[in-house]
Amino acid sequence: MSWRIPDDDRDFLGYGEHPPRVAWPNGARVAVSLVLNIEEGAERALSSGDERNEARYEVEEELVGARDFCMESHFEYGSRAGYWRVMRAFAEVGAVSTLNLCARALVRTPWLGRHAVENDHEIMCHGWRWEHHDAMPEAEERETIRRCVETIREHAGVRPRGWHVKSHPSKNTRRLLMEEGGFLYDSNSYNDDLPVTVRTGESPYVVLPYAFDTNDMNFFGTRRFVHGEDFSRYCRDAFDCLHEEGDSVPKMMTIGLHTRIIGRPGRIGGLRSFLAHVAARGGWFARRDAIAETWLASGTPAPSAPEKPA
Repeated sequence: MSWRIPDDDRDFLGYGEHPPRVAWPNGARVAVSLVLNIEEGAERALSSGDERNEARYEVEEELVGARDFCMESHFEYGSRAGYWRVMRAFAEVGAVSTLNLCARALVRTPWLGRHAVENDHEIMCHGWRWEHHDAMPEAEERETIRRCVETIREHAGVRPRGWHVKSHPSKNTRRLLMEEGGFLYDSNSYNDDLPVTVRTGESPYVVLPYAFDTNDMNFFGTRRFVHGEDFSRYCRDAFDCLHEEGDSVPKMMTIGLHTRIIGRPGRIGGLRSFLAHVAARGGWFARRDAIAETWLASGTPAPSAPEKPA
């Protein structure tokens, strides 16, 4: 009996056995993208006029029907203390990063955006609120994109060229970003260790994969990481694997960070240890827009479409 699967647009092959060879600057084997998520002030909160309170922070507990001062103060730690601690860790090794920044968070912490831009970090947009887009109507999502671009330009003096919403984009997200015309890439994909070009010509566009495993979110929920060394060791192992593979085919690695998570005193040492390891091995700390531009300049084609089963 032959089992048939409905036609779809999923790609399980990608680059296959022979990924493209792209030269990163200074002969680096791995482009390391440090993504610092800025969500503080964009979490759901009754005090912000939202429909409910956020339930996930250092604990998972939703307070229903009343303002949640505990949850709000946990998020506030990120902008008050965690951000500066992370930025000092970056500065120790001369690393630049990409801030994945919710526009509503920037309205509440405009000094943070200005500081990042003044120190050569990139701003990518994380949506208006810290929320999924999967059920968002097309007209609302189009307006959300426009509102975010204008807000970031107003408060940080730059426009975002990248986009990454919380986990779940809609079926329209990528098309709407392309139609807007000012975006170079999005990161709502988790399926590779290399970028993918999805449009060339007058409007180049790249998908830069994101990652949940090399991510400080694992201090929460799954609790895979307990100590800062757990985070550092896992990320070092991942980097070393990619560095070895990068001898023949350079790779990309994403480190997902959050000011309220990795910025805590008991965790920051893990980040500093990992950054020192990468610096010692010659990794390229790169903004995501720089990775996308380098990828496009290489002229790397998109993966060939895999054959469909009969």
